[in-house]
Amino acid sequence: MTLLHILLLAALSLLAGSMKPRWRGPVLLGGSLLAIYWLQPATPIRNLDFWFPTASILLVALVWAITYEKRELLSRQTFIQVIPLAGVILVVGLTRYLEPLCCLTPTRPPAITQVIVAVLIVAGMVTLVLIRFNQRNLTILALLLLLVTFIFLKTDSLGQALSAGLRRIQGQDVTLASALDLRWLGFSYLAFRLLHVLRDFQLGKAHNASLGEFTTYALFFPALTAGPIDRSQRFVGDLREGSRLSPDSLLEGGRRILLGVFKKFVLADSLAIFALNPQNAVQMRAGFWTWVLLYTYTLCIYFDFAGYTDIALGLGRWLGIKLPENFASPYFKTNLTAFWNSWHITLAQWFRAYFFNPVTRFLRSSSKQLPVWLIILAGQAGTMLLIGLWHGVTWNFAAWGLWHAAGLFAHNRWSEWVRPRLAILEMPSRLQRVVSLTSWLLTFHYVVLGWVWFAMPDLDLSISVFHKLFRF
Repeated sequence: MTLLHILLLAALSLLAGSMKPRWRGPVLLGGSLLAIYWLQPATPIRNLDFWFPTASILLVALVWAITYEKRELLSRQTFIQVIPLAGVILVVGLTRYLEPLCCLTPTRPPAITQVIVAVLIVAGMVTLVLIRFNQRNLTILALLLLLVTFIFLKTDSLGQALSAGLRRIQGQDVTLASALDLRWLGFSYLAFRLLHVLRDFQLGKAHNASLGEFTTYALFFPALTAGPIDRSQRFVGDLREGSRLSPDSLLEGGRRILLGVFKKFVLADSLAIFALNPQNAVQMRAGFWTWVLLYTYTLCIYFDFAGYTDIALGLGRWLGIKLPENFASPYFKTNLTAFWNSWHITLAQWFRAYFFNPVTRFLRSSSKQLPVWLIILAGQAGTMLLIGLWHGVTWNFAAWGLWHAAGLFAHNRWSEWVRPRLAILEMPSRLQRVVSLTSWLLTFHYVVLGWVWFAMPDLDLSISVFHKLFRF
């Protein structure tokens, strides 16, 4: 998001927050639906910046229909709830003909006949699938659809192949196909929200949110592009409570927004000029300056992520939605476990709830009595590998995930060994401060060195950076 985007979304948030609850819901729904078209970046493939947001809306409607506890899908009430979603899609499509106001999307939308036919075909297919398949099979199909889409978008070779196919359909030059053509706004966060709902449904936790409430949750514009990943039950509870904008909320929301803008557009964007990147990594020769670039990147990536999170939390406060915190001074933690409990908190909690805990429970209940250390290693390695691949299916992101898995496992084993021994010792306060400072230095620099894998595009360049850092 740019400063202009933030300014206009802040104005919308103030307007909606000051409304009565009965009007705030529709305004939030309409604002979130329009925002996904407005914020969607341009793509070289014709009309894709219209179809991606439209696909987001259709995916949300599909998951809602599968997991809605009442299952009255063909009722009059359901059709009434569908009208705003279909209306926004058609209105955005019609901006093609509203000169000089065209367009809400970065490029001109497709012809309105194409929009109507495509939406009707997809809606008909979805309805047919919902009628013919039971909920269990539908949930599995939806999970696979989200995961396969995610893998295609995050894997360069698959993304390039998909781009080439879409270019061929549009009659565009196939030789220019690139994975960068597939810039789907907010899909990573949208997918994880929908996966959370589908997985909870498999565990017997159906939701009773209306289609409008569920769509607002999944596409909530403050958290669409950078999180945090909220839980549907908590979000809908806040949405229904509908507390009016109070002076305290106004001040707290404004403070978080200004703090976020300062972190992102002043600190992060300034540091980005000097931060480690593939270009200066190749050119740099001196080990000292390579460390400076890496430290700068360490601060830059934090202020970038945390800045957008502060903006999202501030806008949410104005709207009566208390989004969960996503960062809690992570670079000041004295061990890697504490770091991951305070860095991208909602992402770590998501993987802990839906991967680490089920995997470790399964291994503990296995007929073969596996050693505890092996269970912990398998759970942490799998979790951190997936967190790495969530950012992109590359060897470097895999290496970054496994780097943190190794650190977490080492800390776990060290803690298990040293805890009973420290319990019988009474260290002087000065020694405790020395131990704490040493732990912080080791943790911080382990995280810092891990960013080498994250910042570089391939393993060879990453290893080259390590050589320069340590003068091998």
